[in-house]
Amino acid sequence: MPAATPAAPGSTNDAATGMPPGVSGEPDLSAAAGPWQADPARYDAMRWRRSGRSGLRLPEISLGLWHNFGGTDDPVRARTLLRRAFDLGIVHLDLANNYGPPPGSAELTLGRWLREEMQAHREELFISTKAGYRMGPGPYGDGGSRKYLLDSLDQSLRRLGLPHVDLYYHHRPDAETPLEETMAALAHVVRSGRARYVGLSNYPAELAARAIALLQAEGTPCLIHQPRYNLLERTPEQGLLQTLQTHGVGCIPFSPLAQGLLTDRYLAGVIPADSRAGRPGTFLQPAALTEPRLAAARALQQVAAARGQPLAGLALRWLLQQPAVTTVLIGASKVEQLETAVAAIHAPALSDEELGAVDAAVKMPA
Repeated sequence: MPAATPAAPGSTNDAATGMPPGVSGEPDLSAAAGPWQADPARYDAMRWRRSGRSGLRLPEISLGLWHNFGGTDDPVRARTLLRRAFDLGIVHLDLANNYGPPPGSAELTLGRWLREEMQAHREELFISTKAGYRMGPGPYGDGGSRKYLLDSLDQSLRRLGLPHVDLYYHHRPDAETPLEETMAALAHVVRSGRARYVGLSNYPAELAARAIALLQAEGTPCLIHQPRYNLLERTPEQGLLQTLQTHGVGCIPFSPLAQGLLTDRYLAGVIPADSRAGRPGTFLQPAALTEPRLAAARALQQVAAARGQPLAGLALRWLLQQPAVTTVLIGASKVEQLETAVAAIHAPALSDEELGAVDAAVKMPA
């Protein structure tokens, strides 16, 4: 996923928590989320796929904590979403150092849940975090240098309260740092025990191929790549997906619903006040809701309706039919969105005719 809100210029990270000064050490869980015990049937509805040629299996649906889990978000809602995700078998939780807002607070939210309710289930979870976008001031708060990547992960581990994460990504390429330095730092992360696996995000095909080869030479294969990929954003089909398959690397698309455009929220051309496009500071801006894009979404909605699916379910089902895809990374603000995503796993595969209708819809001028 792309960057969250960066740290304020001139701030420094607190050594104990890894948080910028003035940010509470953990989110305020101001109201009880109610009693909870993990559902014994939590694995029954989930399906699993191996990531590339690795031995690791991931759930077909994963949850990103990019939005709705920061220090300014409702902590009870965040806790409710995490509980329901686990009960549905969504055991892969994806973070980055600067997810919030404020930066770092999503890791604190997850860390508190792990400490208070999940100590008996930590090894059932697959937790990832990333570094690569601006997190702090000065030359060591951004990029792909060994110092930034290692220091950032140490701060993330303190926020999470963990000795290691399962997966650590470089969040985006850094043209100012030699690729060899960045990949050597990722390999060191695994050798030092800070992460079980490493991955890439937002790397274009040619650069991804070079990075994958360097990691392989280091003895630390790239597990997975996280690109932006959905029915309206098909750039990964221009070489990246083939590169990943050739090298045996998994793929976890983020923004599978185009920041909400591939849902029924905007089909009428009206922006609800509580929607992502209706809130300032989000990546889906009202200007992105052009009539051609809305027309494409409406055409896709007709395909979905004929299948008895919501538009979001169709978008997820389509991604899961792409051979390179291991798991789809969703966001959620409501429990029902988690349930819709899991239902998409069990929906019938799109027929050749339906796939043709989908392609015809998205080929409308954008």
